Amino acid sequence: MGVDISSILIKHATTLKENAGKMVTVDAYNIIYQFLSSIRGEDGEPLKDSAGNITSHLSGIFYRTSSLLENKIKPVYCFDGKPFYLKNETLKERRLIREKNIEELNAAIKNNDMERARSLSSRINYITDDIINESKKLLDFMGIPWIQAPSEGEAQASYTARAGIVDSVISQDYDCLLFGAPRVLRNFTVYGKRRISGTGKYINVSPEIINLEENLENNGITQEQLIDIGILVGTDFNSGIPGIGAKTALKLIKKFGTIENVLKEKNKNIDHLDEIKDFFKNPPVEKNINLNFKRPDRNRIIDFLCGQHNFSESRIINVLDIMDRNFTDTSQSSLDKFT
Repeated sequence: MGVDISSILIKHATTLKENAGKMVTVDAYNIIYQFLSSIRGEDGEPLKDSAGNITSHLSGIFYRTSSLLENKIKPVYCFDGKPFYLKNETLKERRLIREKNIEELNAAIKNNDMERARSLSSRINYITDDIINESKKLLDFMGIPWIQAPSEGEAQASYTARAGIVDSVISQDYDCLLFGAPRVLRNFTVYGKRRISGTGKYINVSPEIINLEENLENNGITQEQLIDIGILVGTDFNSGIPGIGAKTALKLIKKFGTIENVLKEKNKNIDHLDEIKDFFKNPPVEKNINLNFKRPDRNRIIDFLCGQHNFSESRIINVLDIMDRNFTDTSQSSLDKFT
């Protein structure tokens, strides 16, 4: 998902505590997808309630958002609107990949290859309207504000940071840098030990921060040239130039100055180039933003998670108690101070 420019970026290890006191926007679809992929049972299946409804997204939003709040980080979720029309091909490719994974999953189950089945199962995720509506409902009950973007959620999240409304963006995708987010926080909602797909091994995933200005200076490029590099590599809106990765794209842009000059030199063409560049520089975003953090509604949260979706009431209450102690504190940690 997104643009792969990781190899030319400086990333710094960080912690949730080091970001205490900050307000951040969360690329909601990106993070919910991470929850659906990573929060699963031992059989590789997503968490479900007694009626068979998927609840991995609710578990992720409740526990990971609570963890952010406990560390004095104020999250604001940004939800996708209508996709940019040039993303249609990417969405089609993702559907084909998902269908292929489903076929392979059925074959693995038939052959009793459960390790393979677990690996494939984690790749098959659907973000449905119900999942999005339930996520928004839970955020409302938790008193967490969210923004409905007119188009791409990561563009909206990046705008709020670029405009100084929030400090950083939480997302796994590097596209936020192309949209101008000054700081991107990765692995902030999905961290700790993670299974490596297709193996029985685990890796430790730790939070990290990427500073846009630091990386522009380190690479000796402008923001527009970073966009050019991303387009050469390939984004959600174009397939890029075969054989050109981030390091090669950087060298070409530094040598020839612009993507237009690179394409002329290579005798290549990228359809809708001007539209793609303009979308990264001026995406449709909601600018009338009013953020209001409220105290969590304990009764509604318990009824929604425990009564309707079979979450452990004792666990939910324990987390709510921690949140209450944090919010009623007379120090700066009180949620009343957030508004």
